[in-house]
Amino acid sequence: MKTTNWSKVGRVSLSALALLAVAAVAHASEAASGGGLPPAKLWDLLYRALNFAGLVVILVYFLRKPISSGLSSRREEIKDQLDALESRKAEAERMYKEAEAKLAKLDEEVSAIISEAVKQGEVEKDKIIADAERAAGDLKRQAEMAVAFELAEAKKRLKAEVAEQAVLLAEELLRKNIQPADQSKMVEASLAKVGGIQ
Repeated sequence: MKTTNWSKVGRVSLSALALLAVAAVAHASEAASGGGLPPAKLWDLLYRALNFAGLVVILVYFLRKPISSGLSSRREEIKDQLDALESRKAEAERMYKEAEAKLAKLDEEVSAIISEAVKQGEVEKDKIIADAERAAGDLKRQAEMAVAFELAEAKKRLKAEVAEQAVLLAEELLRKNIQPADQSKMVEASLAKVGGIQ
């Protein structure tokens, strides 16, 4: 803390008083030559100037400590405020640099997320295609089995119809072509077979 040099203040005050005294003497000599202020007014001016200088010296003497401590405390407050501002400035710069770094990383993270999403999309697409192919294969097998079953059923029905038609056609042919004598022979042959079985 800077201290005030009071002897310097005293010397400055005495120098100012001496300058006023010289000015008063110069003015008095001018007044004696016929111009300027009358000597009574000049002494009044000199008295007032000395009175003011004395008042300044007294005020400086008694108020130097409160003014000095007030100024030094104000200087300390300003210094503390500057230190606080410097630390806040450093913190703000640090936060700004962190934010810049996060923004730089953000672009990389977005690119990584997009590439990961594309990879997952490809995997899902492959999985869906594989599931669809498997389901299509199952449907094809089921359709083939259904067609084979229907074809077998159709063959059975066709054979049954053909057999039925053949029987009907044979009966019709027998009715048309068989004579009563032929019918008797067949009955006898059948009875002979039945009789031979027993």
